[in-house]
Amino acid sequence: MIVVIIVVVVVLILALGLWGAYNALVKKRNRTQEAWSEIDVELKRRHDLIPNLVSTVEGYASHERGTFEAVTAARANAVSAGATGDPTKIAPAENALSGALRSLFAVAENYPQLRAVESFVQLQETLTATEDKIEYARRYYNTSARDYNVSLQSFPRNLIAGSFHFTTVAFFGADDTDRAVPEVTFPGSDIPNASAPPAGPPPATGEQGPPPAV
Repeated sequence: MIVVIIVVVVVLILALGLWGAYNALVKKRNRTQEAWSEIDVELKRRHDLIPNLVSTVEGYASHERGTFEAVTAARANAVSAGATGDPTKIAPAENALSGALRSLFAVAENYPQLRAVESFVQLQETLTATEDKIEYARRYYNTSARDYNVSLQSFPRNLIAGSFHFTTVAFFGADDTDRAVPEVTFPGSDIPNASAPPAGPPPATGEQGPPPAV
């Protein structure tokens, strides 16, 4: 009888441990997904601002066509990368877009009359605020992804992770230099925003969609 009781107690302890570990993984996965969705929203806002920005600058420096085309192409690549939901593809594309935007603002610096335009100034402020939000969201996501990945790889949760198909997620890297892009805002601009929806949370290895949160 005592043996039976001991066995029952051991089984209950193991069940409770499994339950707790599983819930902890789910919580971290959900937190990571939530963090990625914040990046997603800000990247979309950034993409939406760019067509207005290009149109405004182009009105004062139409001969800088090469710069405008580079920004437009970089934006298209960023939108395409975003559709993959893979941070290892999204980050380089967004960094390239930041570099193209720096070139565009360098052009704007040569036109004092453009820098005096209220819509351009507002656009710049909005873009700057968006860049700050992206950086904050990126740090939060990477912290969440780190905690989640560590949990997946730690014993005994790694045993549970494999059984329930939890997989690690990739970090969203960003070059601080590329991030330093002047922000721009176009309140009152009549130019429509042509943007594609940003991709969902990034899977790290073969997963589709954002990482499981725990």
